[in-house]
Amino acid sequence: MQVWPGQTYPLGATYDGAGTNFAVYSEAAHRIELCLLHDDGSETAVELRETDAFVRHAYLPGIMPGQRYGFRVHGPYEPANGQRCNSAKLLLDPYARAISGSIDWNESVYGYHFGKPDSRNDMDSAPHTMTAVVVNPYFDWGDDRRPRTDYHRTVIYEAHVKGLTMLHPELPEELRGTYAGLAHPAVIEHLTELGVTALEIMPVHQFVNDHRLVDAGLANYWGYNTIGFFAPHNTYASWGDRGEQVLEFKQAVKALHEAGIEVILDVVYNHTAEGNHLGPTLSFRGLDNASYYRLGADNPRYYTDTTGTGNSLLMRSPHVLQLIMDSLRYWVEEMHVDGFRFDLAATLARQFHEVDRLSSFFDLVQQDPVVSQVKLIAEPWDVGEGGYQVGNFPPLWTEWNGKYRDTVRDLWRGEPRTLAEFASRLTGSSDLYQDDGRRPLASINFTTCHDGFTLHDLVAYNDKHNEANGEGNRDGESHNRSWNCGAEGETDDPAVLELRDRQVRNFIATLMLSQGVPMLSHGDEFGRTQGGNNNAYCQDNEVAWVHWPQKGDEKNKGLLAFTQTMVWLRRDHPVFRRRRFFHGRPVEGTHDELSDISWFTPEGEEMIQGDWDATDAKAMSVFLNGQAISEPGPRGERISDDSFLLMFNASAQELEFAVPANLGSQWRIVVDTARPEGVPPGDGPKVDAGERITMIGRSMTVLVRQV
Repeated sequence: MQVWPGQTYPLGATYDGAGTNFAVYSEAAHRIELCLLHDDGSETAVELRETDAFVRHAYLPGIMPGQRYGFRVHGPYEPANGQRCNSAKLLLDPYARAISGSIDWNESVYGYHFGKPDSRNDMDSAPHTMTAVVVNPYFDWGDDRRPRTDYHRTVIYEAHVKGLTMLHPELPEELRGTYAGLAHPAVIEHLTELGVTALEIMPVHQFVNDHRLVDAGLANYWGYNTIGFFAPHNTYASWGDRGEQVLEFKQAVKALHEAGIEVILDVVYNHTAEGNHLGPTLSFRGLDNASYYRLGADNPRYYTDTTGTGNSLLMRSPHVLQLIMDSLRYWVEEMHVDGFRFDLAATLARQFHEVDRLSSFFDLVQQDPVVSQVKLIAEPWDVGEGGYQVGNFPPLWTEWNGKYRDTVRDLWRGEPRTLAEFASRLTGSSDLYQDDGRRPLASINFTTCHDGFTLHDLVAYNDKHNEANGEGNRDGESHNRSWNCGAEGETDDPAVLELRDRQVRNFIATLMLSQGVPMLSHGDEFGRTQGGNNNAYCQDNEVAWVHWPQKGDEKNKGLLAFTQTMVWLRRDHPVFRRRRFFHGRPVEGTHDELSDISWFTPEGEEMIQGDWDATDAKAMSVFLNGQAISEPGPRGERISDDSFLLMFNASAQELEFAVPANLGSQWRIVVDTARPEGVPPGDGPKVDAGERITMIGRSMTVLVRQV
């Protein structure tokens, strides 16, 4: 076999049409072998003799796409000093563009013998682990164009590749649970009719099913257990795992772009699937443990864990930072994705111990000409000390607004003293984002997501029911801010069911009419349930999969229609998706003497401080002045819109709401969550200024000004 010196960059396996360049970083290694794997189980070892800046490299003519490979690293095995090299372990390339196979959890994939954590295990892991694959990078993108939807026009739909497609009745069996299924016309048609502009996909970086879960007959369904930051997860491919998954993923992105839908990846750069000191040796640990992971300051045998998964990547390591930035650029430039949602993003800011918005990671993202130009969404917390960082990310970033979720849930379940904070959340959370120059669009608003109850379950369960997870119902959040509306779980009580349906409409209407960027969780638009399981991370089955409505299912058809109505109401009216915060006063230059926003009691009187502070106050109206939008349009033009009056009755009692006399002489009701369909028939009834509207408890009414 010919072996040429090759190049140090790019890292990983790079096919150029005639052969493949291999490059891998390890400062700890004394020697590294590239192992080419054959289908008969044999392997050919090639020592990487060229070394520059701790990168070992070689070019092998004739090595084609589809070739499986791995690395064997000869170096120190000294756990007490933080190093765990062992040439008996076949290691994945951290830069692998595709990964083949799975792990069968034989004892050989561990660095120690079971029951003897201080021992050294020299069993060969090659027959029992995953392998990297050389990939053909060439793909005909044709006239693919990124939608580049502005944040203020964005509606995000969070979904799981398998969960969304596995039970879709119009998908062929072979496409269910796959990237190709995601791109099927039936799925795309649903998203476009709903009004979705961005699909936020739960992790598709190659992940690992934990040993513990496999033994229990479960799986790491959510996928927050990454081992390959460049490789699309292989079991979501319908064609094969020798590079076919890369092609299939690209084709899915291309199809979604053609429909005007952006693709946002949920990415996990805070930890890897190798776990704590008792975890397997799959890649990073065997290459250079101390360079990739945060190790204990007092005892580097152990790992510093701010993620709750056993390890955290070392964010002050230049090689870790390079890995992350190279991965992000790869997915943007080669896979054409439109943005990222960063799981447990506070860990990425822990350059040393504290969460630091001036950390190197943020510096690198800010100056990167590729990554800085796509959507960057933080899950702004982790499980470490000081990890809750909602509102504290740099200006380039948007955030999952956990305070929005909690406050909206509290309002509609009837908690006291919520009006003031709810007003802030409804108007874009200026208390969180205005001081650092960000705008309402920094707030990704959501009521539910993959983690926690579905929207149906949020109004059907007081308590979690996670028994199927096999952890004695101890896992998952116990304080869900949920309310079962009078009965735990499924019921035939018509009064309870009517209240639940109304609450669901309240949540959807509130979400879509709030300033910021709304995010729906897949299936909430037609009543998806997980049976009260609020932590379905290990349920790769019908518990977590989306059950699509069957023909004739009028209830779920009605909820879907209402959700569509609210999404399109938001789309059609810029007053609900302003790019700047409200002023709370008349806006100069808009030729309107009314304030851009005003708050009223149910009696139609402007609210004063005592109204906000009242313990039992759970109702109010808010006036949104469409004639007082201060920000210009894309061509500098003045934006003018209808004006709306939003009435919230979150109390349990029926209340009369007076239409304020000074805002307009006539109004029309366009949303009424008290109605089963959520909207009035026809054009909606007209209401005159000063007239009173009777609203039942826990309902919401929206009026548009006519005159």
